[in-house]
Amino acid sequence: MSAFCKRKLFAGLMNLSKSRKTLEEIAPAGFYVALRVGYSFPEEELNALDPGWIETYTQLGLVMQDPAMRWVYANSGAVRWSELDLPDPAGVIELARKAGLSWGATVAFCRPEDAGRRSYAMLFRADRNFTRDELEAAYALLRKLHVGPEAGPPLTEAELEAIRLRAGGKLLKQIAAEIGISESAVKARLASACRKTGAKNAIELLALATARRMI
Repeated sequence: MSAFCKRKLFAGLMNLSKSRKTLEEIAPAGFYVALRVGYSFPEEELNALDPGWIETYTQLGLVMQDPAMRWVYANSGAVRWSELDLPDPAGVIELARKAGLSWGATVAFCRPEDAGRRSYAMLFRADRNFTRDELEAAYALLRKLHVGPEAGPPLTEAELEAIRLRAGGKLLKQIAAEIGISESAVKARLASACRKTGAKNAIELLALATARRMI
């Protein structure tokens, strides 16, 4: 693993560690966070749920019938379980209450450019329902974790085009000819993308763009 990748991994782990402390305050009865879920598995996760509830949830296959999970894949925002207006034929919410997870909330985040990859969190309290401030704080935290600690301003389509062509192995002069701009303009687009992503050079830029599925 390169020094750059090690720094990135360490930064991500530190971010998750700090986030865990915040989530423990918001959801003292337990929580589960799945980050950047694609077709099935998350890239990262935080699991602070009771093992008994995890076993029940898994053995009964509740993920396929959980109204909170259906909400995740149709919304972006936050909702208390007491406000969920979705069918619950398997009685997932009632089972959670019996397991001591009396008050639940779901938070989800997804951007148009994420191509369906989304992050979500299941939060629980045993004493009372979640306040609006708590839900807003959880949503802001999830958004930060989803985007990543190194995210900067969004790249323009012109910058993304230059990155895609460079990743395809084309030289700067070839990119310039294909796009119809000067070679210096291509360099300027790549330099701007480096500043926005925090990449030190073109190699790091391509690695970041690939890891974040920009190209």
